[in-house]
Amino acid sequence: MTLMLVSCYDVQKPEKPDDLISEDKMVDVLVETVIMSSAKGINKRELENKGILPDSFIYKKHKIDSLQFVNSNNYYAYDIENFNQIYTRVKDSLEALRLHYKEVQKKEEKSKKKLPVKNKKLKANLKK
Repeated sequence: MTLMLVSCYDVQKPEKPDDLISEDKMVDVLVETVIMSSAKGINKRELENKGILPDSFIYKKHKIDSLQFVNSNNYYAYDIENFNQIYTRVKDSLEALRLHYKEVQKKEEKSKKKLPVKNKKLKANLKK
């Protein structure tokens, strides 16, 4: 339905911004946006207590601003095939990260099982 509405209007391709974010960087920003959004959903209060503003944090890290992001996003969104390719890369990157951290978690669990009983008790006491 949205495509039909868009096709009914005289939608013009946005001009290429002078400060267009590269596709590679756009993928990185979008990946981090998804991760930060998830973190915000789980630990919103903790992020706020530490003074972390997710969007500002990401923009600062990538040396971009919100207007540059919006203009770049609009530019890429006009070409739906290219936009889908960008989001496929985002999805693939997130899946690769998920698999990586799943592997890390497995290795940590294996190493914890191999600890002698004395070391487990020592670690438990150190955590207190």
